[in-house]
Amino acid sequence: MWAVGDAYEAYVGRWSRRVAEAFLSWLGVPGGLRWLDVGCGTGALSAAVLAVADPVQIVGVDTSEGFLAAARARVGDARSTFRIGDAGALPLPDRRFDAVVSGLALNFVDDPRRAAAEFARVAALDGVAAAYVWDYAEGMAMMRHFWDAAVALDPAASELDEGRRFPLCRPEPLQALWTDAGLDGVSVKAIDVPAVFADFDDYWKPFLGGQGPAPGYVMSLTPERRRALRELLRDRLPHAPDGSIPLTVRAWAVRGTLKDEPPISE
Repeated sequence: MWAVGDAYEAYVGRWSRRVAEAFLSWLGVPGGLRWLDVGCGTGALSAAVLAVADPVQIVGVDTSEGFLAAARARVGDARSTFRIGDAGALPLPDRRFDAVVSGLALNFVDDPRRAAAEFARVAALDGVAAAYVWDYAEGMAMMRHFWDAAVALDPAASELDEGRRFPLCRPEPLQALWTDAGLDGVSVKAIDVPAVFADFDDYWKPFLGGQGPAPGYVMSLTPERRRALRELLRDRLPHAPDGSIPLTVRAWAVRGTLKDEPPISE
């Protein structure tokens, strides 16, 4: 599902870049440090780090070779390295990075608790570990509209709805995940950015790319059922006088600092 960089960019990549910028502004990490981007995908967060945080190094890790190829092509900076790796077993030494971050990936890993422990393991003492995920249940409007329409036509689609599948993507579970990993000063913040689609086609066509649960569902439908979903969404989405579709996308961000050696994970 997560393999084609261009399709992902059209779907949510363009909005994730804006969230990345707001996330880094919130972190306020000084320049000249070593960064790790876990689940780096097509490189949106890594590119933002290089643009605004002045790192001496950033390493991106992801399980998808297709996404890593897109990240290498996008970033093209001598300070960056992208490599295959799993968030639950990072192929990196202890205490290596001053900032360990992850954008829109934590809910997709097999074991988020293990991933958070790995974030803490590779973070330097006094380093920051932080991540953000979409607010699928409420604030990620482009997906919320989609799944509400899909379920109206096909109640079985509720089993695929990210708002139901990813209870981690709320403030309280994120706070607990970071605290349990042994991080200090844990805080959670909502990041909202506008997502304005030029017209309905600009909204709908990315769902035909197959990258992600919602596009995967669309491509599993018969042509007739796909048309029915498309037309229901066309009717339900808000439209501005110029034909654009003004929405907002929200992410929840969590951060903490490694002040002491974290507890050993079982």
